[in-house]
Amino acid sequence: MQLDGKVALVTGASRGIGAAVAVALAAEGCAVACAARSTTHRPHKTPGTLDETVERIRAAGGSAHPVPTDLSDEQQVAAMVQATVERFGGIDVLINNAAITFPGDIDLPMRRHDVVMNVNLRAPLVAIREGWPVMAARGGGSIVNVSSAAALVPYPGLMAYGVSKAGLERLTLDVARQLRSHSITVNCFRVDVPVASEGFLAHAPDLDHSDWEPPQVPAEGIVWLLQQDFTGRRVSLTRLRAEHGIMRSRAARPYSGPTPPQEMLETLGSADT
Repeated sequence: MQLDGKVALVTGASRGIGAAVAVALAAEGCAVACAARSTTHRPHKTPGTLDETVERIRAAGGSAHPVPTDLSDEQQVAAMVQATVERFGGIDVLINNAAITFPGDIDLPMRRHDVVMNVNLRAPLVAIREGWPVMAARGGGSIVNVSSAAALVPYPGLMAYGVSKAGLERLTLDVARQLRSHSITVNCFRVDVPVASEGFLAHAPDLDHSDWEPPQVPAEGIVWLLQQDFTGRRVSLTRLRAEHGIMRSRAARPYSGPTPPQEMLETLGSADT
């Protein structure tokens, strides 16, 4: 896909990878709808708001619009898609990035388990369900679902999060098959190195962050993935870096482990990716 002149919808765009992707897409010429809960008037404890992301894009000469959305609410997710269409006339790109987690495994209260599933898995499904007919009417589009190493590795304290990401990866494969004939690509980008998003930093302030990548690194990979013509693939940051020479490390010290450090994952608490 040639991104210049396209309309993109990015969830979890108030901070971290989502904000970095929104800024990167605007730099490529996209009009960007930025969705998340945190706004200037209703901020969260974790730094970063939709308004700040939108202002960064506009200050650089780009086009962006905030779409405050509680992604745990199906009706708000559907309204998010409609608001993007009303503002920009359609949707060509959908980045399902937003995610939350709570510490706990089988003992995690079901109320929290359900919130994790609603935000991390149900919201992407609803956004795709609502958005793909709009994409198809415009001749096609591209969807990227953002996953995690936790989809593959059962980290203690992250059972619900890992299950939701494993489900998101399977969803990617099924939806890619169904939407191929409509010229819509659907791929999964798996973050498998530590990323210094505001959420991670806020919940693990005492850890050594010298080998953590800034959010701009995975954002580069997500933009690259949107520009490919394949569909139904699950690709990882580490593998794309090795095979295509993209997303060169910006960390002070290169990360040498195969997956995010255990101590980081055990101290995440609740945070957007």
